[in-house]
Amino acid sequence: MSDLSQNILFEHPLNEKARTWLRLEFLLQQLQHNRSLTNLTNTLGFFRTVSELLDIIERGDVRTELIKELERQQQKLLVWTDVPGVDIERLNALRHSLKDQSSALLAAPRLGQSLKEDRIISMVRQRLSIPGGCCSFDLPVLHMWLHNAKRERDEQVSEWIETMLPLNNALNTCLNLIRQSGAYQKQVSTNGFYQDNAEDSAMLRIRVDSSYQLYPQVSGHKTRFAIRFMPFDSELGETPDKFTFEIACC
Repeated sequence: MSDLSQNILFEHPLNEKARTWLRLEFLLQQLQHNRSLTNLTNTLGFFRTVSELLDIIERGDVRTELIKELERQQQKLLVWTDVPGVDIERLNALRHSLKDQSSALLAAPRLGQSLKEDRIISMVRQRLSIPGGCCSFDLPVLHMWLHNAKRERDEQVSEWIETMLPLNNALNTCLNLIRQSGAYQKQVSTNGFYQDNAEDSAMLRIRVDSSYQLYPQVSGHKTRFAIRFMPFDSELGETPDKFTFEIACC
């Protein structure tokens, strides 16, 4: 393998809750990265991300699931208080942090409601499904908003993003704890295939050396899974008879 090779991390959810959370994380990260709206192209990308975020939030009770997970993690930490050698001060600090985030999420207004009711977001959202539907003659309000002072637009974008902070903080905490719950182990794929028990896991984290030019296709659920490693180039690429990769069941 080349000295320049590096691992590529693939994450795959094993239940619907983890699937939703990973999609929310993906969209929230996009909002942060694309918050500086300097032209129509990245502005429409920002509003499209907001629209997709609202679509997911409207389809399920995300708040309740996150609060349940934060409470479950608090109970798991409580078990460690009697284990010799545990840093009690750090453990209690983490428990208090989880409790504070749960309270903040519970006290927050209905998730996404202020974004849904915002005049500009609502108008853009209605036009996104129409090809070319956000032209200046279709959305003169957006065209005019883009000509406001950048400082004014940045302030409004910050206000929109801040409404998602309770969700963002709780989601990051839950996903980080889930990710940290599983340790990577080296495994061997035979003829591009690997299967194992998931042990009631929520997520798989798979690291593959980029020099192989392979990506995993995962099928399974919280108790068992199977991975088929596929070549990036489906016509000329090859899958080694045996190769090593790393996997963590979280």
